[in-house]
Amino acid sequence: MRLLRDPLLWLMAAFIALLIALPHSEALFAWLFPQQPRPVYQQESFVNLALAHLELVAISSFAAVVIGMALGIMVTRPWGREFRTLAETVVAAGQTFPPVAVLAVAVPVMGFGRDPALIALTIYGLLPVVQGTLAGLASVPEGAKEVATGMGMSRMQQLVKVELPLAAPVILAGVRTSVIINIGTATIASTVGASTLGTPIIIGLSGFNTAYVMQGALLVALLAIIVDRGFERLVRLTTRHAG
Repeated sequence: MRLLRDPLLWLMAAFIALLIALPHSEALFAWLFPQQPRPVYQQESFVNLALAHLELVAISSFAAVVIGMALGIMVTRPWGREFRTLAETVVAAGQTFPPVAVLAVAVPVMGFGRDPALIALTIYGLLPVVQGTLAGLASVPEGAKEVATGMGMSRMQQLVKVELPLAAPVILAGVRTSVIINIGTATIASTVGASTLGTPIIIGLSGFNTAYVMQGALLVALLAIIVDRGFERLVRLTTRHAG
C-alpha cells in the first residue's frame, strides 16, 4: 500500500502511459488544434524517441560526472591547487558557450548524428559537477581528515573512505543539476539528426505545428520531473548515511 502512495511511481506510470497513449490521441489534439491537419506526431515511436533521449543523456551525463569529479578532485589536492582557477574558468566558459554553437563547430568534423550532441552535452554539464565536487570536498570537516591521518590512512584512502562519502550529498546535488540541464538541452540534438524527444518539438517549430511542440515538451518536462524527484530521494539517502 505504501508503494501505491509513492509520487515517484505515479509519475513514472504517467510518463509510460503518455508514451503509449500519445499516438492514439489524435481526437484530443484535433479538438485542441483544429487548424492542424496532422495533430499527432507519427513519424517515429514516442517510446523509441524517449529511449534514445535517455541514452543520450545517460552517456553525456556519465562523461560529465567522470571528467567533472576527476577535475574537482585534482584541483583540491596539494599538487593540483595551482590549476584550480584555470579549471573553474574553463568549465564556466564551457557552459556559457551555447550548445548550438558547439554543434555548429562539431558537425563539420564529426558529421550529423549523436556524436556531436554528446560532446556538446558533456561540455555543458561539466560546471555543476565541478562546482558540486569542490563545494562537497570543502565541506568535509578538518577534524575528520585529522582522525583519518592519525589512523595511518594514505591520502588516497582518506579521499575514498572519508572525504568522498562525507562530500557525497553535495556532489550529488551538482550531478542532479547537471543531469536535469542535459535532459532539457538534449532536445536540440535533433537539429543535427539525433533522435530525441526534441524531434517533434523541432519539426513542430519548423512546420508551425504547435501540437507537435506540446507533445514533445510535455514528455521532456515530465521526464525531468521524474529524474529530479529520483535524485532528491538519493540525496536524502546519502545525507542520512553521511550524517
